[in-house]
Amino acid sequence: MKLLFILFSTLLTGVTWLGNFKTAKEEAAKSHKLIVINFSGSDWCAPCIRLRKEILESATFTNYAESHLVLVRADFPRQKKNQLSKDQVKLNEALADQYNPNGIFPYTLIVDEHGKVLKSWDGYPNETPQQFVDQIKSIPNASH
Repeated sequence: MKLLFILFSTLLTGVTWLGNFKTAKEEAAKSHKLIVINFSGSDWCAPCIRLRKEILESATFTNYAESHLVLVRADFPRQKKNQLSKDQVKLNEALADQYNPNGIFPYTLIVDEHGKVLKSWDGYPNETPQQFVDQIKSIPNASH
């Protein structure tokens, strides 16, 4: 069922959100793209849900992301029906230890292929999808 959801959401948006940061870094190194890391509480955090719906799933963002970004989502759902696999929980927790030790939700970062933080958004970025993309484009080497 989860695989169907992932396939369906990929078809809808045209972009894939990875769950493994190591894989994302490898892909970013090969393609010379920046990495977006999004920490989310998909079933309890209202600003996280709003960020996903209004910005991260917008045509403006997904069209840009398709050819310029590698996407990673570290989700921390609370409802039993949305629980992740133990392996995914470990990956998300390790990523949070490294990049989000204070447990901010939502928290979105842009990092390079080596994992160096280039920009971060603490909470919901109160901007349009185009303004969000423009901020990413303003990062040196963002528009490969």
